[in-house]
Formats: sequence, structure tokens, C-alpha cells
Amino acid sequence: MDEVRRARDAARGADLVEVRLDGVDRPDAAGALDGRLRPVIVTCRPRWEGGAFDGPEEVRQQLLRDAMAGGAEFVDVELRAEFAADIIRTRRGRGVIVSMHDFVGPIGSVAARLQCLRSTGAEVVKLAATAESLADTLDLFAAAATADPAVDGQGHVLVAMGPHGLHTRVLAAHLRNRWTYAGDGVAPGQLPSAVLLAEFGFRRIRPDTALYAVVGSPVSHSLSPAMHNAGFADAGIDATYVALDARDASDFVTLARALRLKGASITAPFKVAMRDHVDEIDPLAAEVGAINTLTVHGARWKGSNTDVAGFLAPLAGRMALRGTRAAVLGAGGAARAVAVALGREGAHVQICARRTAQAVAVARAAGVATGALPPPPGSWDVLVNTIAPGGGNPMANIPLDGEIVFDLVYAPSETALLSQAREAGCWTIGGIEMLIAQAERQFETWTGSAPRPGLFRSAVEAAQARRQEHA
Repeated sequence: MDEVRRARDAARGADLVEVRLDGVDRPDAAGALDGRLRPVIVTCRPRWEGGAFDGPEEVRQQLLRDAMAGGAEFVDVELRAEFAADIIRTRRGRGVIVSMHDFVGPIGSVAARLQCLRSTGAEVVKLAATAESLADTLDLFAAAATADPAVDGQGHVLVAMGPHGLHTRVLAAHLRNRWTYAGDGVAPGQLPSAVLLAEFGFRRIRPDTALYAVVGSPVSHSLSPAMHNAGFADAGIDATYVALDARDASDFVTLARALRLKGASITAPFKVAMRDHVDEIDPLAAEVGAINTLTVHGARWKGSNTDVAGFLAPLAGRMALRGTRAAVLGAGGAARAVAVALGREGAHVQICARRTAQAVAVARAAGVATGALPPPPGSWDVLVNTIAPGGGNPMANIPLDGEIVFDLVYAPSETALLSQAREAGCWTIGGIEMLIAQAERQFETWTGSAPRPGLFRSAVEAAQARRQEHA
């Protein structure tokens, strides 16, 4: 209980703290409330609903009764608990949360589940269900639109668990939620409070706040929300930028149209697939064959590409690219943009990828050549890696004798390839440089004004420090 109290009072930025007794060896309701600095929810979740308590139900019921008697602002009891009605009757519903958790998915039957929860008379009803796709979460938004706490007197908390439901934790205002939950991975897809507040600007979000997003898979590591939300706040724009982990491009399109997104950053693996879902593609994106920026004008979707400019910006003033030999590792959407950028600057480019057919397709589209992976020593002046970090170091045990190594991977910021290149005496550039440059151009595309100089870099550095502290 000492650990619980320390964690309870260390919850920075919280308005309300949920104290979980089910993970404690000797749970004590009075101890959970003693000396609290903020209002609390006391919860003792059983194993049969995703918790850690495996003792008798009579003991669990008494813990919640003791919490109510001790002045807990809220207690959380599961709809399936045999004593739920008794707890609600004791408090006449006030200060009681009746909850339902579904860890299997898909979400489905939201309206019916909410009706069942509301019929209990609890002050707040909570439905947390596992999302199997972005589109799966739309049932929550539809159900929220039909509820009016000012009329029915009941608050609700609707949450989609898992990576596909991350945006529901950020968009609590759009879901008319009484509150949202943050924490250190207590539930699938949960965000630390510092990230929710600082990177997603949670307290700025209103029910009618305009929506932007980064879409990819995976996407939880993205630093883009930190940058764009800092930009919106600094410019006084009522907009928020969330992270969307989509099953495929069509899944994103379904959610984006339903929630009326104003724009999006498109990242791996959807940069090529999104070409089939826009009404217009600008000439550069058409040349690259990949979209990294979506802009919505009314009902019309326009795809563009800021990766080319973002890639070239860190190279400006460092090396004259005309006539140089460039090896591009990988053959995805980012590699297409890099090849086009280098080709436009007069470099001799080779696409080097494990999948020969894909390398040939990218090379033909960009008007460049193909080469072996890994490229042999003496064959390049500039080496650009676009392969995701899960693939390991593509140049491991290969001598690096060129001038510049540019790794587009930015998480981690110090990759094995960059360390190897630095030891070999190469000039190194990390993916953060391109990330910031292309994001600045995206922001200008959406708003008509570039972010204040240095703002996005400061946001990235602060986000990296938070993640390091969290790790």
C-alpha cells in the first residue's frame, strides 16, 4: 500500500487518480485513501475481467464498501459482479462507475451494451472494448453522439483498447467522455499522462476541435503529434493531431471520412497505397509515386509529398550532389522520394533492396539504376538507409568508405548504422533532421504558414526526453 500511495500522489497532471487494489498483496481501502492529494476512483478488478484479484467476491465487495465509507469520490464495479446492484443502491448511483471490459473484440453492439450499463442507474458508465481496426471504433463515436449527459444525468467513458484505439483516449471530448485514462501501460494502448498532456495537448481539445493525424502501422512511436500539436498551440489554431494505427489504407479512409479529418501525414506502409484514395495528386507526388501528405478541401482529398524537400534540407550546404554516387537502401515509399530527390540534384542513384522486383519497379519509376544489397565498398559517396529498424543494420560488417551516411530511421535516434558510420569517419545525418524538415512543410501546407523557427525541433527534443525518462 505504500507503493500504491506513492504512485497515487506522483500522478503528475492528473485531475482524478484511479487506485487499483487488485494488484496489491494486502489491499486496504482506508490506506488507499489516506492523505490523498486528489480525488480518487477505487477499483479492485477481478481476474475474470482483466484484473489481478483472485480472492473471494465477498472480500472484494467489502473493499469497495470500505472505500465508499472512507469517502472515495468514486468506486468502480463491473456490470457482471453479483453485488453491483447492491453497491449502486447503497450510494443511489452517486459516485459509482459501472464498467464493462471486452478484451477480445471486435467492438460491436455498443448501443446495446451502453443501454444495459445505463439501466443500472450508476453515475458513470464505462465501456472499454478491444478494437480490431480504426473503423471498429466508429461505433463508439456513433453511440456517443446519441448520449446527452446534461439530459440523462449519466456520464460515460468510452474507450477502444489496443493500438487501433489510441485516438479514442486522446479524443475524449469528441466522445463526450467524462474523463480519459492515462497511465504506464496499465491497459492496452494507454498513454502516459505526460505524453497525453504535452504531446497531444489533451486539455486544448474540444468537441468541435479540427482533426489531423499521422497514419501508419505501427505508429505509436511517432514524434509527429508532438510537433504538429506544438505548432497548432503556438499559432492559436483550434486543431489537434492524433496517431492512427490502421490495418490498411481503406481502414484509414473509412475513419478519416467519418470523422472529417482535415489532413494527415501518411507514413509506412501506406504511402503508395494512398494514391488510390485521393481525388488529386500534385506533380511531385505523382513523380515520386508516393504520398506522405493528405490535405482535405471540403469533400476533395489532395495528395502531396514533402519527403523530397525534407530529405534535401539537411544536405543543403554539406555536399554538392551533382555527379556523386548515391546508394539508397530499401524500396518503399521513402526510397522513392529519396531517389527522385537525388536524381533531381544530378546524383547517380542506385536502389539497393532485398526484393529485386520491388527495387526494379522503384528504380524505373524514379529513372535510376538498381544495385546489390549491401552495396560494396567503393561504390558510393552518399548512403541513404530507408529500411525500417526491424530489419537490423543493412550494412553490418561491411566497410563504410563513402562521405555521408544518412539514416532515415529516427527511433532510435542513434542507430547501429549511424554508430558504425561515425566510427568509420563518415559524416552522419539522422532521421530526425528529415522528419522535422518534412513536417514543417506539411504544417505550412495545411495552415498556410510555416511554424515558428526551431519550434518543431524543440518539441521533438522534449518528446525524446520524456520517452527516455519513461523508458
